[in-house]
Amino acid sequence: MQSWTKRTTGEAMQRFLLRSRNQIAFGSGALIALAFLSKWLVGSDVLFQVLLIAASLIGAAPIAVQAYQALRVRVVSIDVLVTIAVAGAFVIKNFEESAIVTFLFLFGGYLEQRTLAKTRSAINELTELAPESALKRLESGEFVEVAVEEVDVGDILLVRTGARVPVDGTVISGEGSVNEASITGESAPALKERGSQVYAGTILENGTIQIVADRVGEDTTFSRIIELVEEAQDSKSEAERFIDRFSKYYTPAVLALGVLVGLAARDLELAITILVLGCPGALVIGVPVSNVAGIGNGARHGVLLKGSEVIRDFSRVDTMVFDKTGTLTLGRPVVVETLHYGNGTKPALAYLASVERESGHPLAKAVLEAVGETTFYPVSETEVVKGAGVVAVVNGSRVAVGNAALLEREHVELSAEARREMARLEGAGLSLVLTAVDGELKLLMGVGDLARPGVKETLQRLRSLGVKHLVVLSGDNQGAVDAVSRELGLTEAHGHMLPQDKAEYVKRLVEQGRIVAFVGDGVNDSPSLALAQVGIAMGGGTDVAIETSDVVLMSSDLNRLPHALGLAKATARNMKQNILIAVGVVLVLLASLIFSDWVNMSVGMLVHEGSILAVILNGMRLLRYRLRG
Repeated sequence: MQSWTKRTTGEAMQRFLLRSRNQIAFGSGALIALAFLSKWLVGSDVLFQVLLIAASLIGAAPIAVQAYQALRVRVVSIDVLVTIAVAGAFVIKNFEESAIVTFLFLFGGYLEQRTLAKTRSAINELTELAPESALKRLESGEFVEVAVEEVDVGDILLVRTGARVPVDGTVISGEGSVNEASITGESAPALKERGSQVYAGTILENGTIQIVADRVGEDTTFSRIIELVEEAQDSKSEAERFIDRFSKYYTPAVLALGVLVGLAARDLELAITILVLGCPGALVIGVPVSNVAGIGNGARHGVLLKGSEVIRDFSRVDTMVFDKTGTLTLGRPVVVETLHYGNGTKPALAYLASVERESGHPLAKAVLEAVGETTFYPVSETEVVKGAGVVAVVNGSRVAVGNAALLEREHVELSAEARREMARLEGAGLSLVLTAVDGELKLLMGVGDLARPGVKETLQRLRSLGVKHLVVLSGDNQGAVDAVSRELGLTEAHGHMLPQDKAEYVKRLVEQGRIVAFVGDGVNDSPSLALAQVGIAMGGGTDVAIETSDVVLMSSDLNRLPHALGLAKATARNMKQNILIAVGVVLVLLASLIFSDWVNMSVGMLVHEGSILAVILNGMRLLRYRLRG
């Protein structure tokens, strides 16, 4: 019973010392300051030594506890080296060195803690944006405030101006502008009205809306973003795993070197100085801090980088493969050009709209949008000609809407000029919609899926970042794919490709030794996203695509892709810089110890802590990274 009580008391004391580590650091510093003041003002060597011994013992306590805990699991940590060094300084009665070393070590740890917290600021900011309550409609129709955990799928919620949207949902009434920066990184408010999707954590800047809850709790997009960022920041790259293994053997090697040098030179002070100089703190922390800061920057700008390994691969990409529809293009057909023939084209537009309003063809919506407001007439005697179009009677006239084959079937004569225009539009990758009224051609429309705004400039920026090959793969016809390729200046274009064809193509590129990134947004892109070294999903795409990918552009804005690639390259460079700083400092200190006499235990610890802060501050530069140009 007595031994159990002692063990419990001992464990409680250890927890107290570790919990009070920062306060102990400042207490130790205060004692050192008092010691030097007493020597300069009073001239008392005894008081000077007593205060330094007290500072050493107090400061060494939490360090010794951590060293003990490390040794219990058979790990020779940095704390072990420092504890042995301080004990050695006590043996040779160099209390000034022991006090300063313990203070610098503890104070360095405090500064590391503070600065590392800043590198995780992105995830902290996201967490603070998490909504805590919601206005839920009861059966009586009254809205009451409840904890967000009490909201279920299907509940009706009220969101007022200035409030955070509590869950992912669909607007069922009202309208307003929503700031979606927490999800997409885009600060410009998005207009939300009936049928619009809204996301948890976004802010309704004006207006009032009612929404039906579609996703709640951990299933919301906001919660998934936080989870993905946390997992990514905690992940370890190959470089980090190597450094972990290296430090596992490096630290005992430093201890052994110190012992051997001390025995050979019969100089205990030299031995303990080597222990301090050889601490690998900056090497261990340098890569993780770059990783965390880089991922945090991406999260702020609507880019999710899923881990350190992804950053390494992404920074080396030389080939980018794009799905066409919804990725390079808007993903919906629009009428690009309309040509009129003969007289009476205004009634022909009304007849066309009347026919298309009853059609389920994919191009019908694009045609109706192009026609705009018009008069609709009753449609009768409708005949659908498979693969050609529709023939119907509208306002007493026979109207044919479809392709050239339909007009030939209807014996509509096409002039040489009309045929030239048809060939031109088809050459541009557009689908044709011809309209004939009572046997005469009246309208010729070219319908296509337009490139996203700014995508050409985006691709040029990717080239400037070192992407040599830009490829588009699509299930669309080759003419349409070639047209997009010509417009955007792509390296290769392949049409008529099924999902398995896209995946096989990506696989071949990887086997050729290319570092491939695939950019897509649909379920059919998932195999290709998984096969590429880096899968990049548009955030507006399917859940499967987002889960399969390595990088997610949350706003579905391809213009963010250069920032993502530039950030990955900057983060990879930053990791290498931190490794060079860490290794370089240790080598300079050891060389200075051998070839000069300015390095002692206190100076070594000061430089050691300085190197740790240097790699942390270098990593924190990534939080402010923005792609130039």
